[in-house]
Amino acid sequence: MKLSQPNAEIFVPDQTPLETALPRTTHLGIGAHPDDLELMAAHGILECFAQPTRWFAGVIVSDGAGSARDFEYKDFSDEQMQAVRRAEQKKAAYIGEYGAQFLLGHPSSAVKDPKNAAILQDLVEILQITQPQIVYTHNLADKHDTHVAVALRVLAACRALESSVRPKQLIGCEVWRDLDWLCDSDKVQMPVDRHENLQSALVGVFDSQIAGGKRYDLATAGRRKAHATYFESHGTDRHSALIWGMDLTPLMHEGDPSAHVAALVRRFEDEVLARVRRLGG
Repeated sequence: MKLSQPNAEIFVPDQTPLETALPRTTHLGIGAHPDDLELMAAHGILECFAQPTRWFAGVIVSDGAGSARDFEYKDFSDEQMQAVRRAEQKKAAYIGEYGAQFLLGHPSSAVKDPKNAAILQDLVEILQITQPQIVYTHNLADKHDTHVAVALRVLAACRALESSVRPKQLIGCEVWRDLDWLCDSDKVQMPVDRHENLQSALVGVFDSQIAGGKRYDLATAGRRKAHATYFESHGTDRHSALIWGMDLTPLMHEGDPSAHVAALVRRFEDEVLARVRRLGG
């Protein structure tokens, strides 16, 4: 396959030829930056880990040049940071036994440009070749512009496919704004109880981000454990760690993304107000 950027790369950790490695994909994660997959798509990674009939493949859309940096990395240029983050993403793919890791290498400005046809074409080709059952991407209520842009490009790419080859499920995941605010009936529940050591390793490998000033390793583990405990107010914990998702599956076929989010927000508003009015007498 031919990707649009000259620096684009497909890394296969077990060195299986591409013609075999890509079609075996069952779970696909599409994130904006190196480390996004490990933060948001851990459910898919764990579902496939050490499973001979299930394979996780990752897609990183941007080049990661604009990341925060400090300490050992404080004087690194954008080009140096791109190289470091690309190497870290490959390490994560190896540790997590991904079937394949795509590094598309687009500038963040291009990702946020709705008229950029190259990104859409890359994603359409990847989806056509991998034909995953489940796709994990960013949620539409995320507060990072590049994340929301990636989610919208993924939706456009899914709509460009023949309906028969579209994924069975598309899930918008948490990074910059969690989804605890969704009404429980609107939450996609993704347990991540297993392989806590693997989850720590997958996030911890991104040293440029953690040592560079952001404790994603601690924050991510804490968020997952908090979701599990605070989900039920009148029952014992069913899981030790949870990730919440936003179901974007209907939008693969039709509908306005902004209207979809607005409906979710209205349902949350209605639930909160109904409880206050009911208990206020």
